[in-house]
Amino acid sequence: MTTNDIRVAVVGAGMMGADHINRLTNRVAGAHVSAIVEPDAGRAEAAAANAPGARTFARLEDAIAADALDAVLIATPGQFHETVIMPALDARLPILCEKPLTQEPESSRRVLEAEQKLDAPLIQVGFMRRFDREYEQLRELVTSHDAGELVMLRCVHRNPSVPEAYHQNMLITDSVVHEFDVAPWLAGSDVKSVEVKHPRRNSLAPERLKEPILVIIELTNGVLVDVEMNVSIQFGYQVATEAVFEKGTARIGQPTGIERWQEGRVFRGEHADYTTRFADAYDIEVQRWVRAVQNGTNVDGPSAWDGYKVALACEAGVTALNEGGIVEIPHEERPAFYA
Repeated sequence: MTTNDIRVAVVGAGMMGADHINRLTNRVAGAHVSAIVEPDAGRAEAAAANAPGARTFARLEDAIAADALDAVLIATPGQFHETVIMPALDARLPILCEKPLTQEPESSRRVLEAEQKLDAPLIQVGFMRRFDREYEQLRELVTSHDAGELVMLRCVHRNPSVPEAYHQNMLITDSVVHEFDVAPWLAGSDVKSVEVKHPRRNSLAPERLKEPILVIIELTNGVLVDVEMNVSIQFGYQVATEAVFEKGTARIGQPTGIERWQEGRVFRGEHADYTTRFADAYDIEVQRWVRAVQNGTNVDGPSAWDGYKVALACEAGVTALNEGGIVEIPHEERPAFYA
């Protein structure tokens, strides 16, 4: 820690918040956790044990009043994001908000309207896949046209299991939400429509879930994206993408590490959850955000506008999930504020 470090308040001390507190304390340069905002006192104190010198507060407004921070990292569940973002914007604080920006387009619009009253954007949305080296390499291949034009993206997003609180709509709003951001980013085009297909149900899935699902996304440039969303597959956590070009294919997200031949089997380990699969991406994302705050640009990644576009896609995805059919998304021009 140095006197020039950015003082970061982490809002939310659950699994994601605790992970970010550890990251800021041990792996990110130029910042330290100065405040932990968490209404559960026991959870706040447990988190503070991993952030030497951090003060605890029940509300962000209290931390702002105490002048305990220079920037905010929001790691609460999505339904609480707007109520944290608004006072942070009022205080002109740079914000890194974990996905989603908010859960509905209406609340995301309110956030956009509030931010656009300021001199420049302050919100970065935490879609960490954009900071994963394999995704970056794939995007570089797309933009280079070395394999011709991109034609299709074939995506898989698989979890071994999900917690009790995970409900049907979260197949879209908590999981495919990532593909709604990263596929347009890879292809350089917005989402035009969403369709959801239901294959044979996995009998091992919790009764409350009808899955897996196949999500078909059409982009405005004609690229088609299919996403297998599968949350009860049991073998591990797997996020992979195959890009189909005019002159070949490219694939990312395959298991890495030692491959073993033993007792008549060939096997290689797979990730158990996102904390290992995207560990480096999270570190890079937060480090780049800290550097942006230090140099005054405040945003070095997905903006609030990107978060709003994902909220629109999620709304269409939930409709397609529950009602069927192809759900169109009206095109909106990116405001000059977010150019």
